[in-house]
Amino acid sequence: MKSCGVSLAAASAASFGDEEKKMAAGKASGQSEEDFASLTAGEREVLSGLDSRLFGFLRLHEDGARTKALLLKAVGCYESLILKAEGKVESEFFCQLGHFNLLLEDYPKALSAYQRYYSLQSDYWKNAAFLYGLGLVYFHYNAFQWAIKAFREVLYVDPSFCRAKEIHLRLGLMFKVNTDFESSLKHFQLALVDCNPCTLSNAEIRFHIAHLYETQRKYHSAKEAYEQLLQTENLPAQVKATVLQQLGWMHHTVDQLGDKATKENYAIQCLQKSLEADPNSGQSWYFLGRCYSSIGKVQDAFISYRQSIDKSEASADTWCSIGVLYQQQNQPMDALQAYICAVQLDHGHAAAWMDLGTLYESCNQSQDAIKCYLNATRSKNCSNTSALAARIKYLQNTLDAWSSGHTVSHPPVQQQVHSWCLTPQKLQHLEQLRANRNNLNPAQKLMLEQLESQFVLMQQHQQMRQTGIAQVRSTGIANGPTTDSSLPTNSVSGQQPQVALTRVPNITQHGIRPTCPGESMANGPFSAGSVPCSTARTLCSTDTILIGNNHITGSGSNGNVPYLQRNALTLPHNRTNLTSSAEEPWKKQQSNSTQGLHKGQSSHLAGPNSERPLSSTGPSQHLQAAGTGIQNQNGHPTMPSNSVTQGAALNHLPSHTATSGGQQGITLTKESKPSGNTSAVPDTNRHSGETPNSTASVEGLPNHVHQVTADAVSSPSHGDSKSPGLLSSDNPQLSALLMGKANNNVGTGTCDKVNNIHPTIHTKTENSVASSPSSAISTATPSPKSTEQTTTNSVTSLNSPHSGHAVNGDTLEDSQSPIKTDPPLIGHKRNSQIIPSMSVSIYPSSTEVLKACRNLGKNGLSSSSILLDKCPPPRPPPPPHPPLPKDKLNPPTPSIYLENKRDAFFPPLHQFCTNPNNPVTVIRGLAGALKLDLGLFSTKTLAEANNEHLVEVRTQLLQPLDENWDPTGTKKIWRCESSKSQTTIAKYAQYQASSFQESLKEENEKKSHHKDHSDNESTSSDNSGRRKKGPFKTIKFGTNIDLSDDRKWKLQLHELTKLPAFVRVVSAGNLLSHIGHTILGMNTVQLYMKVPGSRTPGHQENNNFCSVNINIGPGDCEWFVVPENYWGVMNDFCERNNMNFLMGSWWPNLEDLYEANVPVYRFIQRPGDLVWINAGTVHWVQAIGWCNNIAWNVGPLTACQYKLAVERYEWNKLQSVKSIVPMVHLSWNIARNIKVSDPKLFEMIKYCLLRTLKQCQTLREALIAAGKEIVWHERTKEEPAHYCSICEVEVFNLLYVTNESNSQKTYIIHCLDCARKITGNLENFVVLEQYKMEELMQVYDQFTLAPPLPSSSS
Repeated sequence: MKSCGVSLAAASAASFGDEEKKMAAGKASGQSEEDFASLTAGEREVLSGLDSRLFGFLRLHEDGARTKALLLKAVGCYESLILKAEGKVESEFFCQLGHFNLLLEDYPKALSAYQRYYSLQSDYWKNAAFLYGLGLVYFHYNAFQWAIKAFREVLYVDPSFCRAKEIHLRLGLMFKVNTDFESSLKHFQLALVDCNPCTLSNAEIRFHIAHLYETQRKYHSAKEAYEQLLQTENLPAQVKATVLQQLGWMHHTVDQLGDKATKENYAIQCLQKSLEADPNSGQSWYFLGRCYSSIGKVQDAFISYRQSIDKSEASADTWCSIGVLYQQQNQPMDALQAYICAVQLDHGHAAAWMDLGTLYESCNQSQDAIKCYLNATRSKNCSNTSALAARIKYLQNTLDAWSSGHTVSHPPVQQQVHSWCLTPQKLQHLEQLRANRNNLNPAQKLMLEQLESQFVLMQQHQQMRQTGIAQVRSTGIANGPTTDSSLPTNSVSGQQPQVALTRVPNITQHGIRPTCPGESMANGPFSAGSVPCSTARTLCSTDTILIGNNHITGSGSNGNVPYLQRNALTLPHNRTNLTSSAEEPWKKQQSNSTQGLHKGQSSHLAGPNSERPLSSTGPSQHLQAAGTGIQNQNGHPTMPSNSVTQGAALNHLPSHTATSGGQQGITLTKESKPSGNTSAVPDTNRHSGETPNSTASVEGLPNHVHQVTADAVSSPSHGDSKSPGLLSSDNPQLSALLMGKANNNVGTGTCDKVNNIHPTIHTKTENSVASSPSSAISTATPSPKSTEQTTTNSVTSLNSPHSGHAVNGDTLEDSQSPIKTDPPLIGHKRNSQIIPSMSVSIYPSSTEVLKACRNLGKNGLSSSSILLDKCPPPRPPPPPHPPLPKDKLNPPTPSIYLENKRDAFFPPLHQFCTNPNNPVTVIRGLAGALKLDLGLFSTKTLAEANNEHLVEVRTQLLQPLDENWDPTGTKKIWRCESSKSQTTIAKYAQYQASSFQESLKEENEKKSHHKDHSDNESTSSDNSGRRKKGPFKTIKFGTNIDLSDDRKWKLQLHELTKLPAFVRVVSAGNLLSHIGHTILGMNTVQLYMKVPGSRTPGHQENNNFCSVNINIGPGDCEWFVVPENYWGVMNDFCERNNMNFLMGSWWPNLEDLYEANVPVYRFIQRPGDLVWINAGTVHWVQAIGWCNNIAWNVGPLTACQYKLAVERYEWNKLQSVKSIVPMVHLSWNIARNIKVSDPKLFEMIKYCLLRTLKQCQTLREALIAAGKEIVWHERTKEEPAHYCSICEVEVFNLLYVTNESNSQKTYIIHCLDCARKITGNLENFVVLEQYKMEELMQVYDQFTLAPPLPSSSS
């Protein structure tokens, strides 16, 4: 799996070269020969080289007709063979069948085959091509959570995978949609440095990076990146057009980029250049019109909007802008038509509803205005709900007062007819203009448009009179017109023309979307079918953005979700709906495939004279899930778009990525749940009989929608891990051990046979509303829930498989097909220790290890994992079973009360704290017992000692008690945002003091109203879950203040030496003291300066090390603690809330935890109390009063600590996160410095040495064989461990630096995999060696198990 080419010839050397042997074995075992005989030997040889790695590189629709025919033939032969054998064939058949279907873009059948392979192949995770193919299928269905997991596992099991660049690109796109911008940027940069081929060019990837800055509101960085990209030689025209469009629109909408005149001039220039590169971009024409409108060039704006409609008709924003222009020109009827077109195209378009309401108000039609304002408030994009609510209330009060004091006169219908009619002279003029349509000047064209619009409106009016209903028809609009939609009744003021506007249909979000006749609607903006109030043309074509190339229909309340929601994932398997037709190129998709960036905030402010874009300062003004188009039918990822309307499809950059209305963030709208009977499944899929299926009739997958469940199930075939101790130390078996072939189950805690199943999709069938798949974890203990299968609305629900048999498909297999529909669930049986028990005597000597390593070739280059070569990727632990009863979810916190120094140094205290059963221990009265001078850490003393010392400041919102609300105070969330800045200790001390003084002042003011205040407080407490919180005050939290310099902080650091050895910053029994260099905040002291409400968000310590925290006072802190074995549940919650567990800032909702049966320790830390956080414990903290805290990490010399540290080291590698603690470097230093008497700890460290010794020797031999010189580069004293400058994995002993870096002595380090991605043969790299093999061999041989100590002590 090291490399693969694009051509079939090169691909024929891929990982399935031995498939013919397996086929022959299959025949020998009685499988049908005639089916296979239809494939010639040459065809089978070609097929053996076709797998998922060629996806996106085989041009089956262009020049690959022969290959396509061969794939179709192979699929037919394989399916026939599988049917005749009743599914009893080699698992590789299913894997290959999945690859073939993937290359043919038959995603439902590909998923079926991959799932079957998964269920049959216990070590499926060794097959990187399978994981890659599975990831591509999930990616196609926009099941990003599962695609991310699959792609990460590919990179974990094979870091040098030939499609690593493609994986990084797709990970970057998915993280961008998920608003994890830091991860997105990292993966885009990793894709950029890779020289291997990819479906996007480097210029397009650079565009994504620039756009990423823009979505983060880093506008100057974005501008610089865009302009640098424009300077690139041979920039493709489509990329150039998109960059210019984005740059122009950003200047129009962002105030920070200069004064208005300069910005607008620059924006118009960019957009004009963009149109030179791509004249057919409706989006660019629309933006140009907005720019002209903003500077008062009305005629130019109308012309640009007209061009936009011609290029891209179904754009609600364009129609809304046209309406604003008409309203500004005092043409209310034309404005009415435009606004109604806008809300028909997107019934959630808040700006259009507001503008329409303003228009009705200007015509004294208050009731209609109220209805429009109400529709605006129902839109998720409405940012000024409170102002609208006030306006609605005012209008209602006005109406009530009017109706109570006056008799309202209802003018007869005839009085209003004239306003809808054209005079005979105008009709004659209209005919003349129509006859000379091709020879009109712009002014005459505008006149023609106006007359035609009035003529259409007149015809409508006549129809309405005949039917007695005054309404503007909107095809398929739910709820129809308002119930009292008689002809307009409100008289108009004398200042307005004698005109009354027809009432608009009462389109609400709870209804079904308006649909075009004969085609399904997509997630807004979408075509409007026949819109009688617009131009004579039917609005059908629109520029589209494809995500995974799907047609996704929007349900009533799901309109803002541009891809399958993560809490409502569906994998439809009918090619007539979500999957795009393989026979029709994606470029020809029309409005029924609009699957892209839904509009964000509305483009305009309400009001007849307001056409300026909304500012982007509001917290909710983010793009609604920027639908970065992911791939076209040939596997090409497309560019993202943040456009208000759909971006125009490009050849390789299918979506214009212009942002809407100045909104520069991307926000998932996964909280928008379908309501009522709306469905996330298209109407075309509601009845199975109506949807023909192109695959064999297989119950479930091809015709139904499946889903993963939270209760994953481990395979029933778990074997017991055999001990390597069973292996003798002769060379053949030693070689087998090193190759990982002797026993696939030997390894760390994740080395049991693991049922690592990927998820499919679960759908609630009662209302066809898709629900959320839980995290990709499974428990070895089966779920008590039964497998339930229903087929309501052709949706199969697979609820909580209760056994491995259900997962293996035995309960869901159709008699007509062996392909099972069981979803791969991510599963993991967790072992109690990371390394199986080994007898010390069986460890070979270093000489034997090196001898066995010889001739291993490239096998030694595959992975840098501390764990075994053949160990599955790490998994989060399943929740403990059985779940705790509800009355056990608030356990008492283990606390120790110290009375004197002897108590503090009592050995059992150390044992109690490090006991894995105690996730946290509070040592009360420690400062008093040890006579610690906490005053040395007081704000006053610190300011006097080093007043200019730097302080990192986190600006946060002051939240109520243990809750975390969004900035508007309307709902509880997990995301805990803060902004970072810097100050000094002296300045923060002033802030801390002034905050205290202000609080005292407020307290004194409250004393006089104490009773009222108490009543109000109790009321607010009672209604805390119901009423709106906020507005929130901002506070500043001084964090991560470095106290490592013993020259500056000598007195403070000396005082801490009074502590017991096991909690000291430096001690012989502290693993972190043996790293050999400083890791700030871990093996050094950090200070935290707090005001009430300062929050440390939820986290585990770096690499799961223990931590010590002492409250200096004078105020208290409140702690929340969850045991380590629940971190998988916490990780799952973070994923569901679109948060990064490792790197994100999150504050758990306690109600969520209690509902999931997660116990939470909750306690108060008072001044002088020490909190010991045990290895892996999840915790979050809030200051109750004004206080300072000091903290650091320690690493007890225990097997549990080392095991958890290594597990997190591997999990970090899987998640592409840097491990702050270099575990390989630390393990070798421990072997040098410490005598280990704990057998389990010894075995784990010894195994790490064995693993890295083998890797060093294998790499050296491979480099020497390749003729690469290895240069000696001795380590210096206190030289830190090294990490790859690109992927941030630890690099031990052999360092790869570029020739330039080596000559300049900057030593920018690369790992082997990243170096090979830059230059495949390492020609531009120098290899530096930091340890002689003899030295490593000596350390390895001398590290032996020490005799146990007679008694433990601290």
